[in-house]
Formats: sequence, C-alpha cells, structure tokens
Amino acid sequence: MNKEFNKGLLLAGFGSFWWGFFGVLYFKYITFIGHIELVVHRCLWTTFTLVITTFFFSKWSIFFKIIKSKKKLFYLFFSGLLIFINWAVWIYAIATNRIIDASFGYFMMPILSVLLGYIFFKETLNKRRIFSITLVLVSILYLIFVSFKSLPWVGLIVAFSWGFYNLLRKKINVDTDAGLLIESLYILPFALTAFYLITINGYNDFKLSDPPMMLLIFLAGPMTVIPLFLYVRGVELCGLGATGMIFYITPTLQFLLGYFYYNEPFSVTKLVSFIFIWIAVIIYLRDLYETN
Repeated sequence: MNKEFNKGLLLAGFGSFWWGFFGVLYFKYITFIGHIELVVHRCLWTTFTLVITTFFFSKWSIFFKIIKSKKKLFYLFFSGLLIFINWAVWIYAIATNRIIDASFGYFMMPILSVLLGYIFFKETLNKRRIFSITLVLVSILYLIFVSFKSLPWVGLIVAFSWGFYNLLRKKINVDTDAGLLIESLYILPFALTAFYLITINGYNDFKLSDPPMMLLIFLAGPMTVIPLFLYVRGVELCGLGATGMIFYITPTLQFLLGYFYYNEPFSVTKLVSFIFIWIAVIIYLRDLYETN
C-alpha cells in the first residue's frame, strides 16, 4: 500500500470515528436545548461553516458552475430534503435514547445502497451481496411480525434517507461540500423561520447574553462538516471499497455508546434482528475486501 492509500484510510477512519464517537457525545450533551432547536441550529451553522470553507478552499467557481444547471439544482433540492430528514431523525434518536436504533440504520445503509445501485444503476449483484440484502430484509420483517413495538423506525428512516440521499448525489455527481452548501441553502429559509418562531416565543437557548452557550451551539456546524471533509478526502485517496469497510466504525461506536455508556434498553427481539444485520455486514465486508 502506498502513502496516499494509507493516508486515505487514516482520514476516512478518523472521519468515521468522529461521526460515531465525538458526534454522539456532542449532540447528546447539547440535547438539553431541545431536539427541535438543535436541528435548527445544526442547519444554520452547517450552512455558515460551509460558506467559510468554500471561501477558504476557493470553491466558489465550482459552486456557481453547479447552480447554472437546473437539473442539478432540482436534484439537490430533494437531496437537501433527505439530508434534513436524516439530520432531524438522528438528533431525535440521540435526544430520546434511541442511539442503538440509529446505529441499526447505519449498519443497514451500505447494504441498502447496494440494492438501490442494482435497481437504479443496474449494478451487478453476486450471490454474497444478494444474501446480505436478503438478511437485511429478514431482519426488518422479523421485527415487524415478531414485535411491532420494537420496530426501529428511527433506524429505517436513517437508513433510507441516507441511502436515497447517496443515490441522488451519485446520479448528479457534484462536488461533495459545494453540493452540501446548496442543499443547506435550500433548508436555510425554513431553519431561519423556525429560529425566529422559537426566539419570539422565548424558547431559544442561543442568546447574545450567553456567549459560552452561543459557542457551544455554534459547534453544531463544524461537528457536522469536519467529519464529512475527512471521510470524503479518504474516499478520494483510497476509494469506495476500502472506505466502505472503514465506515462501519461509525455504527459500531454508536451501538457501543448507546448500550454501555448511555444504558439504552436492548431487547432480545432487537438482539436477534441485529444478529441478522451483523451477519449481513460480515458477508458484505468480506465481499468488498475480496473484490477490491
């Protein structure tokens, strides 16, 4: 392996670790402001952070090239809606002690992406990947029919919103952070409106009279953007196959934090369902390793 490949693994690994560890700890800690206000501030300060990084990395030419394409703007509107749903549900999961359910979605997501790639891009499926997809479906159906109350709808929304988000982004193939800035700008008017309503009703924790709290809430932007930069740069240096395996650091850490640190309940029904998912993940990762 060359130095660039190793550097890519390191960056993707740190980005995945950030999402699964620092991201959970930070957003869990700050949920005392309420998950609605937190979602609003994540949207606001992610947009602000991306504007700053676009200046810093001199990417405005890329940004303006994208917005000249009506087709790309159309797709980015819907991908922006999907990323907003993903952010909102994930923060809801963090705030309501459903981190394990969210991790279920991120374990499932890469395998779901394989299925979506087959359906929409006619990507080939071998026997191992078909078996992995089948196990994921069995896991979901098991939860539906054995114990409806334990159905991890949070995980399903996280998986499907992120899976279809990646599908749309793959279809238009735009620069990751420039595309995310446009998506964030679509969300921005709604976030500003929500922030205004929160403020005039006196529910806001973000106040000029409390600079430390302002700084803490502002970090929601960098905490979203930094791991994205790290992971995407890792993909650029060592490819999707290797980083696909590295990504599983994220849901693994989420699961461990949810179960051991935050003491979330984990029923036998969910355990059986996770076993199906983990077997599917092992098969999928082995296939990735042998074909890349």
